[in-house]
Amino acid sequence: MIDAKGALGRCDVLFLTFDSLRLDVAQEAFRRGEIPNFARLLPPGGWEERHSPGSFTYAAHQAFFAGFLPTPATPGRHERLFALSFPGSLTSGPRTCLFDAPDIVGGFAAAGYRTICIGGVGFFNQQTPVARVLPGLFQESFWTPALGVADPQSARNQFALAAELLARSPPDRRVFLFMNLSATHEPTRIHLPGATEDSPETQRAALRDLDAAFGDFWACARLRPWLHILCADHGEAFGEDGWSGHRIGRPEVWTVPYAEGIHEAGIS
Repeated sequence: MIDAKGALGRCDVLFLTFDSLRLDVAQEAFRRGEIPNFARLLPPGGWEERHSPGSFTYAAHQAFFAGFLPTPATPGRHERLFALSFPGSLTSGPRTCLFDAPDIVGGFAAAGYRTICIGGVGFFNQQTPVARVLPGLFQESFWTPALGVADPQSARNQFALAAELLARSPPDRRVFLFMNLSATHEPTRIHLPGATEDSPETQRAALRDLDAAFGDFWACARLRPWLHILCADHGEAFGEDGWSGHRIGRPEVWTVPYAEGIHEAGIS
């Protein structure tokens, strides 16, 4: 685990959730060398296997913003990166960034961070009361149809907006940048020419699109120091044992890819 407490105030925070991305899909893309830009932020063996606290977007992100990121897929108590003050917590430790706040977004804001949300799937589109809950935690929240699941260019559009916002942020002002990446959420078939239904292959194609767009963003973002978290909020069943979708108790849904780390400014 990285020292999140020591990074507070020194590093910006980049939190990317790849909506619905399965661990096996993400790891296969890594093994094939299809995600060279994300690979810069992954350990040598690729993605870490973890368990999500939720089986669909809203539940998982509510837990994330309360400090409960995906849990390592090994027994034992695991110290968390972020936590909120409450009696009896057993998983905060000396490296945990602890906030006396109702959510980590508000905790970062109180520490002087500019908090930004770039939404993707429907729970971030701000078009209904429930879809305003998660983005409402942030000082600045953005969503348009061009950032959503139905646009085949959503990956490029989301990271272009992130680069624009970052370019307008003073280098001495710390940033908490959260992005819910919509491309890996159904319908992923729009990312693979000729595909007529969603599958692990179409989701991998969506991940390739995200990697290409991330490369352009990272060319400028890497000049800043970052604490980065890359993970799925949940996975997706593609017909295994007759099950499809998410919000179900399947290993394809609960098991997610994860990576965390510290990037020092200027390192490629």
